[in-house]
Amino acid sequence: MTTWTRRGIAALALTLASAGVFAQSAWPSRTITLIAPFPAGGVTDIVARTVASRLATELGESVVVENRAGASGVPGSVVAARAAPDGHTLLLGNISTLGTNPALFAKLPYDPLRDFTPVSLLAIQPLVIAVHPSVPANTLPELVRLAKSRPGALSFGTAGTSIQLAVELFNTLNGTRMLHVPYKGSAPAITDLIGGQIHVLFDPISSLYPQVRAGKVRGLAVTTRQRASGAPELPSVQEALARDYDVSSWQALVVPAGTPPAIVQRLHAAVVKVLQDPGTREQFAKQGATPVPSSPEETGEFIRAEIARWKEVAREAGIKPE
Repeated sequence: MTTWTRRGIAALALTLASAGVFAQSAWPSRTITLIAPFPAGGVTDIVARTVASRLATELGESVVVENRAGASGVPGSVVAARAAPDGHTLLLGNISTLGTNPALFAKLPYDPLRDFTPVSLLAIQPLVIAVHPSVPANTLPELVRLAKSRPGALSFGTAGTSIQLAVELFNTLNGTRMLHVPYKGSAPAITDLIGGQIHVLFDPISSLYPQVRAGKVRGLAVTTRQRASGAPELPSVQEALARDYDVSSWQALVVPAGTPPAIVQRLHAAVVKVLQDPGTREQFAKQGATPVPSSPEETGEFIRAEIARWKEVAREAGIKPE
């Protein structure tokens, strides 16, 4: 190899390395948009705003939450997937947008695995299983026995497709069959449970447990493997029924595919700091949420496993993608 060639290669390598350092140091260069594909006020929105305010401090640039609600988070996810992969558009994905939508939409206009690069998981929250006080079941085993004795007579409400699949998994494991009543949000579902229009409701702890604590509905269990610190008196499904049932609502941060690895790594480091902050943990705890920082690789593996899991649940429940 000639001296000129060696010098040329060395110069090229130095140029590329410098460009990589420059790209990393130049980001962010303007306001970052964090798309939350659900309405303001829900747990996903609250997680988004909690993370955004602290990310701004870590990154030295404003992070603005943009709510793009509708259709199980599909429109907002599409906007994020089509955004420039420069680190200035982020998506606050969750169990619906990144986990269950592939099982329920025949022509999903984005691919959670192909169109996004994972950054980190953010939080998990258990669901609470509650019944109207008129339902003659004071424990989860009693509810299962009642549902088995009256197939299709009990109605269950869900505020979202991910929760529908959570109930279908519960039905499959326990041999129960209940009438599904879908809602567009937790508030109307809880209102109907309190009013006795539906018998059973699975819903995030942040929205449903306050009604349990107020005595308006009867809480029977939480859906995580262990009891929830925010509702310590409620057993887990696994504890109450000896079933291998572990379901959480969760949120994760992803960016458009093609975002430079240096930006992904810097963003990940900032997110980890945010999730370790006592203020973040305090805000999450108010929603019954637990911070769960993870590497981009671990986050990708988790999302792939969730997609496979919920596709299988939908298949066994006879739910065809629409």
